[in-house]
Amino acid sequence: MVKVRRWSAYRAMERPYTRVSKFRTKNYTRGNPQTGITQFVMGNIKKTYSSRIELSAENNVQIRSQALEAARQACNRRLDKVCGKENYKMQLVRYPYHIYRENPLASGAGADRMSTGMQKAFGKTVGRALQIHIGECIVRVEVDKQYIKTAKEALRVAGHRLPMTCSIKVVKE
Repeated sequence: MVKVRRWSAYRAMERPYTRVSKFRTKNYTRGNPQTGITQFVMGNIKKTYSSRIELSAENNVQIRSQALEAARQACNRRLDKVCGKENYKMQLVRYPYHIYRENPLASGAGADRMSTGMQKAFGKTVGRALQIHIGECIVRVEVDKQYIKTAKEALRVAGHRLPMTCSIKVVKE
């Protein structure tokens, strides 16, 4: 299995040279990696709820799609266990558009004849990330009043899966 590189290599915000065009030859990146996120909206979508709680970022940071999926699973599992499937609506607000790349350098015997070094160092696509700024919402949970405490706890658990400090705020009560 391929080992995922440490996220500290990609955490800094940078301009995404990741043009994706409907014409294949005009793409900057060859190939579009999957997001890795299976669902963006969970729970009972049709019901209207009295309260809305949001998990928002306190730093400018890039979040890998694997971290978003881990946060989604943790939050959804907690809400599903306590509230039940019909008593909440959870939504991942942002989509991971930024495609990050890696230029792997070969090491060992004969590496000088195989790799190009920094000559053509644009890199191959490795995965997707979400670029988020201070105060932007990542996850939104809508529940009735009796489940506000559970929703806050679920968002706190989800925030531990993300690579930055998060704040939880009740927007509508």
